[in-house]
Amino acid sequence: MSFPIADWPDLPAALIAEVRDFVRIDHQADDDAIDAFLRSAASLCEDFTGQMLIARSVTDMLPARQAWQKLKRLPVQAIASVEAVGADGAASLLAVADYAVDIDSDGIGWIRLHRSDGGSRIRVRYSAGLAAEWNALPAGLRQGIVRMAGYLYANRDSVDAGGPPSAVTALWRPYRRMRMA
Repeated sequence: MSFPIADWPDLPAALIAEVRDFVRIDHQADDDAIDAFLRSAASLCEDFTGQMLIARSVTDMLPARQAWQKLKRLPVQAIASVEAVGADGAASLLAVADYAVDIDSDGIGWIRLHRSDGGSRIRVRYSAGLAAEWNALPAGLRQGIVRMAGYLYANRDSVDAGGPPSAVTALWRPYRRMRMA
């Protein structure tokens, strides 16, 4: 199970202005709606690419095992802490010597316990994301998010708008990560 700790960071006004320009509106009356559509578009982008866009804190609950286990979110930036969690929910911080971590070249985070001391689960806190802020996102992802938000805004009253526009998926596809189950 994986839980983002921090919500989306505030959207820069310039990003909202980009969507306004894209849909050709010259007023700020719909900025709250555009903000919501941008957040939805960014979430759709994360789901499509299989990667977190903006670095945020995440917590994974994993079984307490001595085998290597993959963290759920990508790309992992840093692993902050590991706690043993008992069946009663009580947690205790593990010493660094009690586990091994690795972040591979694809940004996949791995963890392995050196020994199991009775805890049934471990709680791993880490940060994951492609960029520290919106302006640092790759241009294709950012432009796809702007286009998707514009599409959602323009079709906000439609009954069935269908899937994302092909231009959006074309911009996001190079960043897509597929996982084999």
